[in-house]
Amino acid sequence: MATDSHSGSDGAAVDEPLSVDGSDHLDEIVDEYDVVLVDFYADWCGPCKMLEPVLERLAGETDGVIAKVDVDANQQLAGAYGVRGVPTLVLFADGEQVEQHTGALPADRLRDLIEGYTE
Repeated sequence: MATDSHSGSDGAAVDEPLSVDGSDHLDEIVDEYDVVLVDFYADWCGPCKMLEPVLERLAGETDGVIAKVDVDANQQLAGAYGVRGVPTLVLFADGEQVEQHTGALPADRLRDLIEGYTE
């Protein structure tokens, strides 16, 4: 039984990070899922590369959805969220932005952030 991210299965589990392609796509993801952690990153950013496997693991282990925004490819979107450094992590719950952190956070802190809004 194959489903895709647009199957209308409200809050279906997504066990790998989703790549965001523009602000409309981010809005769709935030609207579709209850809790979304957005990673604003850049390919040239060392801390972003260190955070990548942590986010991949969390995508499979938590009920939250991880979304990734390449700031170089989506400069206007990054600007709209006031991203001044990478990585910047923005957490949405029930369609609203509830947290924003600049810099890589440890896995347990990220897990607590996500699970604080999924319970």
